[in-house]
Amino acid sequence: MDPTIIEMVNVSREVAWLPWAVQYFFLIGLSIGALLIALPGTLFGLPRWQRVSAIALLVALITGLAAPVALLADLHQPFRFYHFYLYPQTSSWMAWGAFFLPAYVLLLVMHAWLVYRPALSEQAETGPRLLSGLFRRLGGEARPRLQQASGLAALLAALAVLTYTGMELAVVAARPLWHTPLLPWQLFATALVGAAGMALLLQRLLVGAGDAHTVRHLQRLLIGSAIGVAAIGLLWLFLGFSGTSPSYQQAITQLTRNPGWQLNAAWTALALVAPVAAAWLLPRHGWLSGLLALHFAWMFRWSVFMDVQSLPKAAAGYQPYVLPFGTDGLLGIVGTAGLVVFLVLVLSSLLPWQRPALPALTHHAPATLPGHRPEEV
Repeated sequence: MDPTIIEMVNVSREVAWLPWAVQYFFLIGLSIGALLIALPGTLFGLPRWQRVSAIALLVALITGLAAPVALLADLHQPFRFYHFYLYPQTSSWMAWGAFFLPAYVLLLVMHAWLVYRPALSEQAETGPRLLSGLFRRLGGEARPRLQQASGLAALLAALAVLTYTGMELAVVAARPLWHTPLLPWQLFATALVGAAGMALLLQRLLVGAGDAHTVRHLQRLLIGSAIGVAAIGLLWLFLGFSGTSPSYQQAITQLTRNPGWQLNAAWTALALVAPVAAAWLLPRHGWLSGLLALHFAWMFRWSVFMDVQSLPKAAAGYQPYVLPFGTDGLLGIVGTAGLVVFLVLVLSSLLPWQRPALPALTHHAPATLPGHRPEEV
């Protein structure tokens, strides 16, 4: 009997997650992280958090409105979204996200409206005449209990979004670098770093360098979040080298045998240290630590999504991803950044974001951030 030769041929496949997905996970992470930073003021009414809550809530709104646009672009055909509702798959974390994400965005907008409601009434008299009617309709007396209820509901929706975004990666057993319960926690911690970073950057652009107290507050949040990122990373390395789990061992093997991944790991560590060092050594330059923190949060998600997909599931080797220049690549990234800049200009100009109403201070006039007069928009 002649021997039979079986030849195995590996098929090179395109990546399933495109840069649009990186943009979505980056923006929704910033939004949720910023909301968590804002809630001590807008939900619990802590006076010393008022200025931090003001800039953080603006960040949450900007990124929360931009994130679904990136997600719809990743679907290529926006009308695919309704399939999640017509044919629900309760066993899929992605399907659950179709319910969690709209709920989060709606509750975030509702909470922000209740926070800005008293200042909108004042703005109807002092703001642009063209929009005075709209401000008058949206404004009104403070509703502290309703504001707190909406903040709590937005918090629960944010936790649901955090859970689904992390778990839809962690359940993929074919990707050892994804298949870990630590990944959702690491995405959460890196989102807090990025949210504090964007708040620092907008603080400098919109308020200026005069509010040193808020800058130091945000930098302390940045440093604390970075310590959490480092702790989770060290725990992952310990579990990988200790041999407690085959999945962790496979992930460590993929990491140590690939020079590109070793360079990537070193760059990630350096990118985490850089904003911490800038916040510690240059406390007055909050914009610098903010930019570095944003770079780390975005780069971490690029590595998790795009670089991990370059490792084939059932073959040896490495399939590097080359960023295209079209809408599925560089142009899409630039377009998303342009959308964020547009929302920054529009929302910071129209909303009285610098005068949030805190539940514990509703019997006082809303405080104003340095550099702003109450009549300014």
